[in-house]
Amino acid sequence: MSLILAQRDIDFLLYEWLKVEELTQRERFADHSRETFDAAMATSSQIAQDHFYPINKLLDSDEPHFDGNKVTTPEPLKAALKQFIDAGLMAAGQDFDAGGMQLPHVLEKACFAWFSGASASASGYPMLTIGNANLLQRYGTPEQKELFVKPMLAGRFFGTMCLSEPQAGSSLGDIRTRAVLQADGTYRLYGNKMWISAGEHELTENIVHLVLAKITPEGEPVPSGVKSISLFLVPKKLVDKHGNCGERNDVVLAGLNHKMGYRGTTNCLLNFGEGKFTPQGKAGAVGTLVGQAYQGLACMFHMMNEARIGVGLGAVTLGYAGYLHSLEYARNRPQGRAPSAKDPNVAQQAIIEHADIRRMLLAQKSYVEGGLALELYCARLVDDWQTAALPELREAAFDLLDLLTPVAKSWPSQWCLEANNLAIQVHGGYGYTRDYNVEQYYRDNRLNPIHEGTHGIQGLDLLGRKVRMKGGAALVQLQLLIAKTIQRGLAEPKLKSHAQALARWGQELTATLAALGKASSIDLGLANASVFLEAFGHYVVGWLWLEQALVAQNALQQSTDKDFYLGKLAAAKYFEKWELPKLGPMLQLLAELEDTPLTMQDSWF
Repeated sequence: MSLILAQRDIDFLLYEWLKVEELTQRERFADHSRETFDAAMATSSQIAQDHFYPINKLLDSDEPHFDGNKVTTPEPLKAALKQFIDAGLMAAGQDFDAGGMQLPHVLEKACFAWFSGASASASGYPMLTIGNANLLQRYGTPEQKELFVKPMLAGRFFGTMCLSEPQAGSSLGDIRTRAVLQADGTYRLYGNKMWISAGEHELTENIVHLVLAKITPEGEPVPSGVKSISLFLVPKKLVDKHGNCGERNDVVLAGLNHKMGYRGTTNCLLNFGEGKFTPQGKAGAVGTLVGQAYQGLACMFHMMNEARIGVGLGAVTLGYAGYLHSLEYARNRPQGRAPSAKDPNVAQQAIIEHADIRRMLLAQKSYVEGGLALELYCARLVDDWQTAALPELREAAFDLLDLLTPVAKSWPSQWCLEANNLAIQVHGGYGYTRDYNVEQYYRDNRLNPIHEGTHGIQGLDLLGRKVRMKGGAALVQLQLLIAKTIQRGLAEPKLKSHAQALARWGQELTATLAALGKASSIDLGLANASVFLEAFGHYVVGWLWLEQALVAQNALQQSTDKDFYLGKLAAAKYFEKWELPKLGPMLQLLAELEDTPLTMQDSWF
């Protein structure tokens, strides 16, 4: 059994629940079949297990270091990434004409899950590069695509996204990096960017930075707010018209951030235009505009939203790996006896026989399998948004994806991290030693609630914008989907209580939203947005568990693989009985417009 992911679970979600084979009826995927999908996943699984998983602990213990001139990473990292590139996985979702596999997005994400679970650090480099290339495919000029996208998809260049700054953090309206227009139509960038993953290394010929900056005429102050932000392509090395890398651009590594996890992915403070390098005889980082001027955030959110789902998937797979490691440990670790066993001479039993260990394993299973369902469902929505035949279906998929993106990022980042916490607990004292993998999984996963937008930011996005956009149309659409699932659940005696619980909590959620809408101020209405995000996420995952349970219950009658389906049903029941009731106090607190965090004063602390 793999200790990274369970392929049987992935197959269940893709083929039995999401009916991914039906995508082959669409023109874009007509050359594919179940066999080609399985072959892509088998290749991914093999490379992840043979080349990424074995270096995971090495990348944690031998993190990148900077000697003042260059960054050094462990040699096996480059070799592992070469395996990924040589298999064509950098372009798995790209057109055949671009040298890609033209896989559905949901299959691409299922394949990538193996890598993020095998090594969060190693997988960070291709994840960012793929997102960078996808953004440029949509907004880039033909020249940008030719000179930068093609080398990225070939693995010659890697990519980044440069948003945050030391003084601004997530408050992008306060960024101070400026871009000055030149006579030749290029720009010179000056400023600093912080927390830039994969921002400097020697793994590839070049690094393609996508940088948010404010267009500012020479000598004028940098404007305030987000409306002046534009997006620029700024390479580490300048590239000539033939695609050859030339002189070094004025992009300088000021230092590496040393993180508690994801240590193998360089995390950088970058200076643009400090004058250490003078490309074309002048200080300033040379960049070209991506998309339209002053539309930088709209362009960057294309990559950021993809990255948010990627972060959610990474959180799931780290939780999943921890779950499988703790499951194996529990099956093989003898300790103690049942409370009813009075004879001390009776052999100790494996700890998986203890009810409390099973509780913790069930919780992990419900979080990671529920989280994986959430991420693959969102990836399936991407396919509908991009390839569904009818425009109204594409629009509906886009709206639903937009609504669920903050949940897809944050719910696994919270609850699959909790799965890692429980994996350590199952291991007991061994769990917090470095001899076992679960302590690293926890440290790696602890970054996910923060990067690509904290829980607080995602909560504000969900409650302040997403549930109300287009007059609440996306929320209504989701409620109609859940209502259909509830009707199917009510018709299945063994799942009736789950359906009833979901219906009840849906009504409570609607009433809570109405109460929040009556808040006397926007600050009060959004004061506990993180709590709403958590409650809404639990409600959505409760729905996805009922969906899985319905498929499992139906398959149980015909399959010989009964243990798998019984395990699904047990995890669904656990989520119904142990997790859905958590909505009660959360929704009550929200409905009361509880204001203690809002009214608490600095001096009172």
